[in-house]
Amino acid sequence: MENSESNNKRLWEINEQIYKQKKELDQELKALEIEKEQLKIDKEEIQRKNSKLWDQSKAIHVEKERINKLRLEIEARHKEITDSIVYAQRLQTAILPQDKLISSFLNEWFILFKPKDIVSGDFYWFEEKNDRIIFAAADSTGHGVPGAMVSVICNSGLNRSLKEFNLEDPGEILTKTREIVIEAFEKSHDEVKDGMDIALVSMSKEYNSDGSRDLNFAGAHNPLWILRKETGKIEEIKSDRQPVGKYYKTVDFNTHSVKLQKGDIIYIFSDGYDSQFGGEKGKKFKSLNMKNLICSIKDKTMTEQKEIMNNRFEDWRGNLEQVDDVVVFGVKV
Repeated sequence: MENSESNNKRLWEINEQIYKQKKELDQELKALEIEKEQLKIDKEEIQRKNSKLWDQSKAIHVEKERINKLRLEIEARHKEITDSIVYAQRLQTAILPQDKLISSFLNEWFILFKPKDIVSGDFYWFEEKNDRIIFAAADSTGHGVPGAMVSVICNSGLNRSLKEFNLEDPGEILTKTREIVIEAFEKSHDEVKDGMDIALVSMSKEYNSDGSRDLNFAGAHNPLWILRKETGKIEEIKSDRQPVGKYYKTVDFNTHSVKLQKGDIIYIFSDGYDSQFGGEKGKKFKSLNMKNLICSIKDKTMTEQKEIMNNRFEDWRGNLEQVDDVVVFGVKV
């Protein structure tokens, strides 16, 4: 009897333990089912994200191809434009006087020519006629390609005034050139007021019996500076306050006559040098600083003067952009 009760109790305990284990297993199984369901959801979410990423990747690839194609088109167009401008530079350079021509009439001289862009609105001009040499530093309206186009018309006007109309007097040359420039632009449907500022010099080829040389000057906005050897100071011959081009009030350009002594140095230039921003405060260089610089290097050779003026310009400019074309023409008598 006791054995029977003991066995029953043992069976009950075993059943109780089995039931407990089964309940635990059921809970674990349920947890596994929940985890399995979550994994299924996570897998679907990952697949959805992967699909989205794939679509995005395809879109990015397509966009990259589009951008690369556009970049190649822009580069090709840029090269085409640059090649055209470089060719225009060759054409513009072809109309500038060659150094050997200038050196055949002048012993000591320099030209500092610094276009802002590949081509320039500034230009220099040199011719000889009879017993005189005639040269100029000019600043056409604008810079870059538009300025270069204006410079070609202005250069042509100077050539025609000298050769076709047989003029020698600087004032008369500028007055006639203005007529030619205005006539050229009047063919446009739009009103064009483009033209140039210029300093134009006519100097005798030979020295007078007293050792001097005759100089005639006419200018449109741009002056003539004469660094006198005797005083070491700059004498300024002012220009007329009107451009070579269409203007609200025009009069004939004046011609100024002066005597040059051996050792004097003359300078003609555009406004690009003294208009450059720079220095510690980012201000314009200004004409006073340019005069002081020229006076400080008066004993240097013309080649050295050019190098010093160029270095001073670049030091002043620093990291700032060049604001305008630059031309400075220096001649030692």
